[in-house]
This record gives sequence, structure tokens and C-alpha cells, in this order.
Amino acid sequence: MSQQSIPDLIAKKRSGGEHTRAELEQLIGGYTRGEVPDYQVSAWLMAVFLNGMGEQETADLTLVMAESGDQMDLSALENTVDKHSTGGVGDKTSLVLTPMLAALGLTVAKMSGRGLAHTGGTIDKLESFPGWNPELPEDRFIAQARDIGLALVGQSKDLAPADGKLYALRDVTATVESLPLIASSIMSKKIASGAQTIVLDVKSGAGAFMKTLDDSRALARAMVDIGQRAGRNVRAVLTDMDTPLGHMAGNSLEVQEAIATLKGEGPEDLTELCVTLAAEVLLAGGWETDEAQARERAAATLKDGSALAKLEAFVSAQGGDGRLVQTPEGLDVAPGRAEVTAPQAGYIVKLDALSVGRAVLALGGGRERKGEPIDVGVGVETVKKPGEQVAAGDVVYRLYHRDGRGLERAQELLQAGIQISAEQPEEHGLILGRVTGEQTAG
Repeated sequence: MSQQSIPDLIAKKRSGGEHTRAELEQLIGGYTRGEVPDYQVSAWLMAVFLNGMGEQETADLTLVMAESGDQMDLSALENTVDKHSTGGVGDKTSLVLTPMLAALGLTVAKMSGRGLAHTGGTIDKLESFPGWNPELPEDRFIAQARDIGLALVGQSKDLAPADGKLYALRDVTATVESLPLIASSIMSKKIASGAQTIVLDVKSGAGAFMKTLDDSRALARAMVDIGQRAGRNVRAVLTDMDTPLGHMAGNSLEVQEAIATLKGEGPEDLTELCVTLAAEVLLAGGWETDEAQARERAAATLKDGSALAKLEAFVSAQGGDGRLVQTPEGLDVAPGRAEVTAPQAGYIVKLDALSVGRAVLALGGGRERKGEPIDVGVGVETVKKPGEQVAAGDVVYRLYHRDGRGLERAQELLQAGIQISAEQPEEHGLILGRVTGEQTAG
């Protein structure tokens, strides 16, 4: 069959048609190779934004993007698993979950990214350990994953390069908020990363990319469907991100809280999320069939010290000071302290997660543009949580700052995000639902 012209493909999507895999390869593959100009792909992106894509069409787009560059070959490893979060404030889940999975006898050979804007990156947090190196040659990466069960490196430029090019174009053509384009962007990198079993933590709320539960559920369904069509075991958990996860936001502070969680001493919400995600991995991969038993196995890794030992071995293997896993108070934490207090008595109704993320950014703990340096020692501690009663003047947030940099702006942001009421608000859980492919719960 002869190829259609690029204008014909744009017209087909503009009219609501569905592309074949070959057509998407012609368009996206051609764009990645520099054969199709960005103005034509811009027109196509807007057509997708307006008309959407079918399920098989979205899966085909994802696979074309995944195959546009290098793909990690994990065939030499057993029981490969991966996790992805859509991003949030105080989200140090990977620091806890990946050693838990390794302690369960699974293999995490994972690529992670750096933080941008108000969302923190796992690589940045791990670099709180002096000497820790996010770059490993492929043979060492595979060997470490086999020996320890956990190897984690920075995102490769050659992994799904079509996604990078498309995202840059979406960013300047007002086409970022398109469900099939978001889903294919995330899943192309997950599929190219090679793991057979993937669990997705899809955030919903003020501090998340998806602000409503309906949007988060739709994204989760789309990503699970893509993964299953690509032959992977995929499940998603929908979680609340109106309030920061745990108490700490900021790189070294989050590492300290993650270590406390691995010792069985972490905040309830973070512990619950990590046990839930680990159980979902066991169920998705067929290593357990009973949810209660899966949760029990996952929780045991926090009680018996096995997950903590995996983190220490992993940090040391990649050049970091593993002793800090046992003595995390030695991590770099900014010396300055300041507080934000409750303006009135009552019950905390809301602590805006986005305000916390922006406050960390103002203090120097995040980056506005890729490549900017960050201060790993600054951050915000959420002392109170929604539902708790406070008196006027009670400390709600504690700030960790360096010589007052950004302090006034951070305090303003945090103060503006506090909502207090005379009546105690209704409680709602952290776990908002699940998507398994067979069914959607919650």
C-alpha cells in the first residue's frame, strides 16, 4: 500500500478518522528522523487535541514512540517491575517502594527523572547522598539489578526520543492537556524501559497534574489499556494529592522521611501508599492472588529491616555514602528555621499541596528550567494535617531555609494555602480507587 501524504494524514485526523500503525510510523517516525517539519506535526497535534484518539490508535502511537530510540533489554533479569507516579508534592514514594520490591525478590531496573517546577525528582533526592551517581554503564546496571534487585539511573536522551520532541511541540502549541497524548507520553517511556510489570500511581488534586478524580481515572484507564495491549502487566492506583504526601517536602528532608518509613516509623499516609502499591505489583505480576496476603508480605519488609537493607546496598553500589541510611541526620539539611502559624482557631480543612510545592521552589529546592542547580537541604515540613484542630498561633508549617533565600515568598504562599473552619471536615482516604484492566474500583 502506498503512503499517504502528510497533509492527507492531518486531514484524516482533522475529520475524526483513526490512524493505522503504519500511518503513525510515517508521521511520528518521520518527525523524529527530521523528515516531517514541526509545522505539520503541530497541525496534527491540534487535530488530536480536538478529536481525540481511539484505544488501539493510542496504543499504536505509544509503541511507535517507544520504538523511536533505544529500548532497554531486561531479558537477562527475572521478575522485572517498574513504578511510575504522575507527580506530586512530597512524593518520595520511589525511595520507599523500590527497596520494598527488591526485598520481595523482584527486580527494579529503573530510569527516573529530575524534578521540574513544584514536583520533585527521584534522581535529585538520591543525590542528597554524597557521591551517589545516577549514571551507570549498561553492564553494571544489569549486574547491579541482578545482584541487589535495584538499580536506578537517570533518564536517557535516547529513550523514546519521539516523546521528547513531541512534548516540546505540545508545550508551545497549547496541546499538552490531551488525554491520549499524556497517556502515550508516559507509557512510551515505561514500555521502552523494558519492565514486564508496571504499577502506576495516578495523583489527583491541587498538587497533581490531573486536578479532578474523573480526569485521573480516565488517564489511569488509558495507561492501563495501553500497557495491556503492549503485553505488559499494568495496574493503577488513584491517590489524593490535595495535601502533601507525608510531612516533608524538599530533597534531603524527604530522604530522611523515606528512611524513617523503611524503619517502620514513617507517616501513616506514606506507609499506606507504599504498602498498597507494593501489593498491587505482587497482584499484577501474579506473585500473589490474595490482596490481604499481598499487603501482609509488603508490610513485612518494613518491619523486618529487609527493605532498609536493600536501600543501603543500592546507595553504596552507586557510589553514595550508604552509612547515611543508618544515620540520616547526617544528610545536608539547611540550618535556617522559620514557621507559618494558624491565623485562627478551628479545624484545618485544607493545606494546599501546590502552595507547598511552590514554597519549596521559592526556597531554592526546585528548578524552573531543566539543568538549574537546586539546594537539596531546603524544604517545608507540614506539621499539621487536614482534620486536625489548631489554636491561633499553632505551628502549621516549619520551613528549612538557607540564609533567608526566598523565605518571605515561601511564607506568603503557605499562609495563603491554609483553610480553617469552625467545623471538623469529613475525612477522606488517600487511596481513591484502582484500575486493573478488568475493572475499575473507587
